Amino acid sequence: MSYKSAIEKLKLIPQSQKKYNIFCYINNDATKSLKHNSSLSHLKYKPLQNVICGIKDNIVTKDMPTTCASEILSGYVSPFDATCVKLLRDQGVTISGKTNLDEFGMGSGGVHSKIGPTLNPLYDDIPTIVGGSSSGSAAAVAANIVDFSLGTDTGGSVRLPAAYTSILGFKPSYGRISRHGVIAYAQSFDTVGILSKDIQMIKKIFNILDKHDFKDPTSLDDDNRQKLIDLKLHNSEMQSHTYRIGLPIEFINKATPNNVSELFNGFVERLLSMGHELVPLSIPSIKYSLPIYYTLVPSEAASNLSRYDGIRFGTRDKDTDIEGNTLFASTRNKFGTSVKERVILGNYNLCSDSYKNNYIKAQKMRVQLIDEFDSIFKLPNILTQNAKNLQYKTHAVDFIIGLTSAKFPEPIHKFNKNIINTNEESNDDEAALFANEFMNDIYTIPMSLSGLPTISIPTKDGAPVGVQVVGQYGDDERLLTFTESILTES
Repeated sequence: MSYKSAIEKLKLIPQSQKKYNIFCYINNDATKSLKHNSSLSHLKYKPLQNVICGIKDNIVTKDMPTTCASEILSGYVSPFDATCVKLLRDQGVTISGKTNLDEFGMGSGGVHSKIGPTLNPLYDDIPTIVGGSSSGSAAAVAANIVDFSLGTDTGGSVRLPAAYTSILGFKPSYGRISRHGVIAYAQSFDTVGILSKDIQMIKKIFNILDKHDFKDPTSLDDDNRQKLIDLKLHNSEMQSHTYRIGLPIEFINKATPNNVSELFNGFVERLLSMGHELVPLSIPSIKYSLPIYYTLVPSEAASNLSRYDGIRFGTRDKDTDIEGNTLFASTRNKFGTSVKERVILGNYNLCSDSYKNNYIKAQKMRVQLIDEFDSIFKLPNILTQNAKNLQYKTHAVDFIIGLTSAKFPEPIHKFNKNIINTNEESNDDEAALFANEFMNDIYTIPMSLSGLPTISIPTKDGAPVGVQVVGQYGDDERLLTFTESILTES
């Protein structure tokens, strides 16, 4: 990356912002920061000093506002940088701004933001969704104004917009990248992800961010990281250049449009031509992923968002609630509709009867899904299997594949009105949008429930349809190397 190309990217930001609404906040000091890093002597050389990135606006930065695209956090500036931001700054990365998102990460279209929807740079003729919730992060990469972006992935929020913009979107194994400084949506799912057009850039950034962080209690500790290293040293089979790849029958949908199926079939043919073996397999609990996810995630969200009352956290509403005998109802009314819906659903899930009948069952089924994934991968799961049984299973698969989404990105007006096919008609536009967004992550949620490393790869250059490649927990490096080989072959 050259200084000249970095300057050119920064110059394009105002025009791209006007066209696509990519940023919640633009860093006007980015050029100054870039010049400073580039002027350092060779003794203070930073390896990424000419690299430009965007940071999703739910990852805190000490010199820029972090609003989660919500009125309730208007003007909030953190007193510290998130761990991932600090690690990038230490390497000389220049942050161009805070990218737009669905409010608090809740949405799959990139339309629920206090500053309005992010538009897809692939579609200049008609306003089209970019996917969410890391909408601005994907659009910034697609518009060629950053070298990479950081997003967060709770149920597909990095992978879906990556697919819709024909770029790479990588969700690492849960715990590999620190969540310290990420404003929580659902803490047992939230994962910092990387978006770029360049697989080498993703590998480079992941290597920088893949560190244990004592500030994050969910960060993978050094002992388990050593187990991953030992597995690679003691299993020479992992160094193979041809792989056994599984295709879950649960990911095959007869209703998938022909143009999407053709792109997916072309991707499969490419893998076969490279000498890889593809085998059908079944992961039965995948079909329960949506109800499991929408029982657990809104419950965690309701708990996390209860702190935004205008007293401890959040912008205090000017209208007082004292006369109505409430302390913060008007303040919490600053949440958008999509957030309110999830908070209501989450509080219901945590009610006494629902907690016993639904929440606990969902947790048990999540464990069952993880066990089923463990049974089909050659590599053992270091977190769930006894250390004495960490054996490489030659009869199983190295990776699995499936579509990231079964459709092309929709025009915004259609996305907002789209109603899933049901036996009952509804005139409730908000309910219709919520139902549509429930279904959007149907292919991405199983891997989020299981914490597995997953990358969305374009089926071909410029096509807004992605294929997910999924590895066993902790097998991130091999997944990225495999991805690189696929892209080199295309």
